[in-house]
Amino acid sequence: MIAEAGLAALWFAAALALLQLVLVAMGLTGRKDELLAAVRPVAVAQGLLTALAFAALVTLFLRSDMSVLLVVTNSHSMKPWLYKFAGTWGNHEGSMLLWVTVMGVAGAAVALFERALRRDTHMATLGAQAAISLGFYAFLLFSSNPFARISPAPADGQGLNPLLQDPGLAFHPPTLYLGYVGLSVAFSFAVGALLTRRVDSAFARAMRPWVLAAWVLLTLGITAGSYWAYYELGWGGWWFWDPVENASLMPWLAATALLHSVTVLATRDALRAWTVMLAVVAFSMSMVGTFLVRSGILTSVHAFAVDPERGSFILALLAIYIGGALALFGWRIGTVREGEPFELVSRETMLVVNNLLLSVILGLVLVGTLYPLLTEAFGHKVSVGAPYFDRIAGPIALGLMLAMAAGPLMRWRRDSAAAAGRRLLVPAAVLIVAAVIVGLLAWGRIGILPYLGLVIALGTAVASVMPLWRRSLRRTPLFTWGMVIAHLGCAVSLAGMASDSAFTVEKLVAARPGDVIETAGWRLRFVQILPRAGDNWTALQADVEASRGGGSPTMLHPQARFFASPPTPTTEAALLTRWDGQLYVVLGQEADAGRWQMRIWWKPFVTLIWLGGFLIALGGALALVGRERRGWVLKWRARRAMA
Repeated sequence: MIAEAGLAALWFAAALALLQLVLVAMGLTGRKDELLAAVRPVAVAQGLLTALAFAALVTLFLRSDMSVLLVVTNSHSMKPWLYKFAGTWGNHEGSMLLWVTVMGVAGAAVALFERALRRDTHMATLGAQAAISLGFYAFLLFSSNPFARISPAPADGQGLNPLLQDPGLAFHPPTLYLGYVGLSVAFSFAVGALLTRRVDSAFARAMRPWVLAAWVLLTLGITAGSYWAYYELGWGGWWFWDPVENASLMPWLAATALLHSVTVLATRDALRAWTVMLAVVAFSMSMVGTFLVRSGILTSVHAFAVDPERGSFILALLAIYIGGALALFGWRIGTVREGEPFELVSRETMLVVNNLLLSVILGLVLVGTLYPLLTEAFGHKVSVGAPYFDRIAGPIALGLMLAMAAGPLMRWRRDSAAAAGRRLLVPAAVLIVAAVIVGLLAWGRIGILPYLGLVIALGTAVASVMPLWRRSLRRTPLFTWGMVIAHLGCAVSLAGMASDSAFTVEKLVAARPGDVIETAGWRLRFVQILPRAGDNWTALQADVEASRGGGSPTMLHPQARFFASPPTPTTEAALLTRWDGQLYVVLGQEADAGRWQMRIWWKPFVTLIWLGGFLIALGGALALVGRERRGWVLKWRARRAMA
């Protein structure tokens, strides 16, 4: 009965989405306020029904109900409860239900809490959200039913992909989906504003919290996913430029540009066309990512589906939504009044430069991701890997960091070149000093991109805190703190990336128990090999003592695991974190004469990559809270003044 109730809730939610779209269309064209008044409760009911459907699927997984096909193919009764729970979305159908659920709940939140927009724009936004939801309901119900039954029910399930049996599965996908759906709400705001010809600062202020929240969640999701892949896959890297990794990076790049643009529109009434276009592009990139992951055209540990028919369905949705939005943009953009002007030397100009560079990087990543797929369709296999992305996107990303460092030190609207130069003097001096010091210490031993990365990271770190200079820190607005911390996080991440690329030491050995291995100042003693068993796996575990500089040893336990259901070998790396980096040890296969392959990395300051990602997300969260709190305070003061 639980499966039937979940499926019924989905069908009712789809019917309500259709009703919501019809009510908005009739209300806007016929100017019937009573129809528009009915939209809010319909949107709320739709959100509740999607939440009910998802709760039903979670219950089926936790109960190990083997009469449901999705549970059979993605779970096992002996799995730990965490992986039963997270396994709900560790597959194609369940993840799409999570997507639809978040979209429905987000639409309900827009209906309940949004009060800044004019009524017609608000209703048009809810209509656009209903139209998007309707397509995904159709995709679930007709192509990817998560509640499909199997008869007769097998005794047990096939189990979850062992690479996904990690606590990261409980955090990484949901945060990404929340981010993607936040971009769908921004897209709906943009469509609603175009339909009602209300692209103005009020529209931007209403959309900004959604963009900020989506950007924070995408940042957290990408950061967590990077660290998960780093310690789980055992190859020692934190970013592979896998097409599915790029599928999450591209919406983040577009959302970063959109965040800056919508802030300018909300506070300075400029960049109107930029804001609308970037809202469309950001959601387009999340749709492209969905297509890549679920179409079956990619072979990746991250990919969910291998069904071209599902890919065609998503491609059709992408063409309808994005094609329709671009057509609407072309039709209505002529009616959008030009925003407030600004001079060449101004913060707005630097934000435009920032957006242009982000757009260029986005385009390069998109081309590098799709080009191999296009050539393969014509019978030619081409590989586009890390060298392309590093050499093409890397220099532009460094230029983006310089623009980001300079932007907050410019004045809004109009600035003088001499005054801006004086404010940039300290960061420029730090850049020069850093270039000399890093050059003296490491020139000839590291590449040009890591060298520039270290130098620019130091200069950007100083520039990021300059907006706090000579200000009362207690009276500094929370959103200013958010900007400073987010920009500082970018500098910290860049320093970690450059350090990892420049100074990593790798050693591959074949060792016997009792052997001592020395590398990068570390002394590792291979103690023994022991069998181990977990809830649903067995393993061979190496015990390795690691010490440095005569300090006390720390025991590391890298494992080679084997999962019986489904039969899969995996690698569990052992990490030893110190203030200046991480020791990373992987156990390989048995070689000969009792020797075991072992791969060891010393990765200086690599943890700065993820510390920086956390700071970026924290800065965005502080900016979100600060902006919203300021809005509440202003409304409260206005009500008191009227009373």
